[in-house]
Parts: sequence; structure tokens; C-alpha cells
Amino acid sequence: MTAWRMYAEAPKRVVQAALLAHDEAWDFPPELVVSGREIAEDKPDDWILEVWLERKPTAADRKAVGALFEGGAPELAAEKLPEQDWVTLSQQGVEPIRAGRFHVRTPDFPADPEMVDFAIPASQAFGTGQHETTAACLAMLDLMKREGMTVRNHADIGTGTGLLAFAAMHLWPHAKATASDIDAVCAGVVEDNARMNGVAMGDGPGALTMIIAPGMDDALLQARAPYDLLIANILAGPLVELAPDFAPAVAPGGSLLLAGLLQTQEREVRRAYRAQGFRLARRVTNGDWSILWLRRSRIR
Repeated sequence: MTAWRMYAEAPKRVVQAALLAHDEAWDFPPELVVSGREIAEDKPDDWILEVWLERKPTAADRKAVGALFEGGAPELAAEKLPEQDWVTLSQQGVEPIRAGRFHVRTPDFPADPEMVDFAIPASQAFGTGQHETTAACLAMLDLMKREGMTVRNHADIGTGTGLLAFAAMHLWPHAKATASDIDAVCAGVVEDNARMNGVAMGDGPGALTMIIAPGMDDALLQARAPYDLLIANILAGPLVELAPDFAPAVAPGGSLLLAGLLQTQEREVRRAYRAQGFRLARRVTNGDWSILWLRRSRIR
């Protein structure tokens, strides 16, 4: 198979911002597979953004990738790859992660039988477990379960690969489970990943219902509310905008797990949800990111 790689080296914060911009760019060409990683273990702040495709990059491709970088893109190089499995190449360097009881890996790594194991192919959609926010959300879900939280109905908004929904389903196996994303590509991604990981799809307890919708703007998503747990690993701006929509979708005494916000954006996000009757239960930080567990007041 003919394959090409575009790549650009930049500081960690720049590449991570570009990866989040890619997740937010719903019109980004789906044939361009984007990933980011450290260049070397001894240089944790030096990262590389890689873009994999099955043809020679065009000017439009370069423009689309360059637009992911706010304030101007670094120098973008391109190379034709040898005839080999370019999907496997795109997964090189994506080491398994451990977060709480969970072990997340690409399919080319072996399972860990002593942990809750999920195989998630890299570079499909946001949420492979490699991003600091996704890994920290897994750890926070584990903490919620260990602290005795009961969940009968949960939703993962902006699900990407479906990983966080799968984790919640493992922790509360008899709950009604819903996942949604604005990107229609995610429907097939989640179905494929569910099949790979033995996760049931459907509308009954213990099965996952997948919805394509922006935010809470879907009749079925609203009809399945209120949720005991609503997960949203997206971005700070949308989290603030969605606060009035998320609030009535969470049951009194229910929980929100919010991520995708930088520590510098945490105050603004917390203020938006405090105005909707939520209070902080726990917070963790991972790198530059904040992960918030908020609880809705039982009295409104």
C-alpha cells in the first residue's frame, strides 16, 4: 500500500493544542490520520505531530494540517513511506497506559490479564487513552466506583473512540449506557471498538446506545435523561457553553466528569457549573490539564 507521512516538530503544548484543534475540526479531511507523541523519553517537552495518508499530500492537505496550529504552523515536512502497513507505522510509539484498574493498548500489544483491558486502535478518533485527559478520566471513574458511587444511567458526550463509555459500562455493568459525538465517523469507530472489546451495543441495560449529535441537541439523548453520571471530555469553551444544557440532564445528586480544560481555564468552567447548582467533589491534574468531578445539588 502506498503511504505518505507529513510531520512537524514543536513544543509539547503546541502539538497538544493542535491535537485538540483536530478533535474540534469536524470538517477535517477524514482520510488524514493525525497523531502526536514525544520525540524521545529524555525530551518530554519535544513533540512531533504526524499525519498519515494513502497518497501524496496536496496543497489542501497541508493547509488543513497547518490550520490546526494557532498562530502559524511549524515547518511541515512530508515523506513517502516504504511499502508496508502504514496503520501499524502510525501506532508506533503508542505504548499501553495504566489508569486506575484500566489497561489501554493498541491491538498490536498484548492484553494485561490482571487489569481491565481495552484494545483501542490509535489515530481513529480522539480518546485512545494516550492523551492526559483521557487517562485521568479513567482514573477518576475508577475512584468514583471505589468510593461507592451508584450509577444506573450514564452518558459520555463527545465519546470519540467510546473508551470512557466502555470503562463506565465495566464499572456499572447493569446501567443504561449512552454515548454521543458530533462527528459521524465516530459511530463506526465506536461500533468497531465495541466489537473488538466485547461491548454490547443496543438500548437496554448493559448495552451502549450510540448517537450522533452536537452537545445535548438530540431527542433520544434528552429522553434518556436524567443521568446519574454524565461524562464530557471535550474543550473548555464548549463545556462552558453546554453548562445550561448539561444541568437539567443530570439527576439531582448526580455527577459530572469534565475534562479537556487546561488548569488556566478551570476557574471559568467551575464558575459556569456553580451557577447551575454543581459543587466540586474531586479534582485531579495531569500535566497541564484539570479533570473535575462535580456533583449536582439535590435541591434546586
